Amino acid sequence: MLTRRHFVMTTAATFSAPIAGAAWARPISDKSKWDQWDAQVTPANYDPATSNPWGVHRRFLPQRVQANDGLTPGDIHVDAIARYLYHILDDGTAMRYGVAIAKGNLYEPGTYTIKRKAKWPTWTPTAAMIERDPDQFLKHADGMNAGPTNPLGSRALYLFVGNRDTYLRIHGSPSARSIGGRASSGCVRMIMAHINDLYGNVDPGSTAYLYATEDGVSARS
Repeated sequence: MLTRRHFVMTTAATFSAPIAGAAWARPISDKSKWDQWDAQVTPANYDPATSNPWGVHRRFLPQRVQANDGLTPGDIHVDAIARYLYHILDDGTAMRYGVAIAKGNLYEPGTYTIKRKAKWPTWTPTAAMIERDPDQFLKHADGMNAGPTNPLGSRALYLFVGNRDTYLRIHGSPSARSIGGRASSGCVRMIMAHINDLYGNVDPGSTAYLYATEDGVSARS
């Protein structure tokens, strides 16, 4: 298994001894830039229902729809087949957003608790991601600063099972054209302007239901 520790030790042995007292810098999110970044990822004269500079299918733009009976207001439901996220509202309706889900078998259906929220989050790939694709992820092993090109985008909702962080997120993405597809390493992606709208309406402690993909449905039928 290729780990960051292995990489660092090998590099140090090849080029030089470690510098005494040196430490790996933690990724940062510069709060002074949050408003600037929000403006950068929000279209001019933004109308959630019609603005579409990303060129996604119109059905993936936010819409208010009728919710099924018996659903708890505040909860989130992700339809992995249609690629929709529903946020249930108090009046029996829901806001529906287009999403992208994980590639292949990396999508993990289940019931999760949203225990943390973050504006302009930093990002660090997991050890599994680095092992799976070191060419893509090893260079970010020590994390990536927040900003419009960060893979977690402008907002993130952190999914837990009990007190265990699953490392699954519902988050904004700089790859807006991936919406409607299967693109991520496990997370649920949204257009950044859309998750910015959703974010303030989601309370920590809410439940997120990620339903099975067509592959999962087929396997159970």
